[in-house]
Amino acid sequence: MCRFLAYHGEPVLLEDLICASDHSLIHQSLHAMECKTETNGDGFGLGWYGERPTPGIFRDLRPAWSDENLRSLCAQVRSPLFFAHVRAATGTATSRANCHPFSHGPWLFMHNGQIGDYVRIKRQLEAALPDSLYDMRQGTTDSEVLFLLTLARIETGMAPREALTDVLALVKSTMLTAAITTPLRFTATLSDGQTTWAVRTACDDHPPSLYMLARPKAVIFASEPLEMRREGWQALPPHSIAVVTHGKDAMVSPFAITAPSRNAA
Repeated sequence: MCRFLAYHGEPVLLEDLICASDHSLIHQSLHAMECKTETNGDGFGLGWYGERPTPGIFRDLRPAWSDENLRSLCAQVRSPLFFAHVRAATGTATSRANCHPFSHGPWLFMHNGQIGDYVRIKRQLEAALPDSLYDMRQGTTDSEVLFLLTLARIETGMAPREALTDVLALVKSTMLTAAITTPLRFTATLSDGQTTWAVRTACDDHPPSLYMLARPKAVIFASEPLEMRREGWQALPPHSIAVVTHGKDAMVSPFAITAPSRNAA
């Protein structure tokens, strides 16, 4: 499983969260405490919003802890909204195209989790993409397919929360049809530069970890608290979604994966 963080609030230097704290994301890339693999060294990525409506992206294959360019960039870039991700590959190639976050237009997305036995339903899910978004695909991960399926629904006018719900229902239904019992687990963040959606859910009771810290004029989401003392950090409840908009407190509400029963017509 991967580790990530998302920040939404008053502009801060990226290094404050990614590099500087005693359990920063770079520290978690070597010493994660709440996932199966302690080391997350299969690449990293940053996505941040600045003066333009589309986010900047920096992704690479080197482990986050050994990349001097990452530290230099984080020391210079100040942003009101950014995503950062360190990857532990689960069955797909270690490549720059498979590093998170993914972007398209104003949208950013990153994911920690899995589609159970993804290889068995990969073709069906890819076939559900419209041609315009299918051609945008660069990597081979289930995460990127989830992002593009979500964008396809948003482009038809569906609200982001409903788009995420609909995509996960499609995936779960496809898994049921294929008799897949390995769970679908989905902890993710999505943003358009104005609003951030953070989701923690699964089709079992074991969604990947996600914590939230509310600061004055800012909210931080992270796979693990960024300080060892963990002061102020609250676990986002399983099967929930948090929504953050500029200048407003995070709103948390239930969010579950639904799918037709096997006997549904």
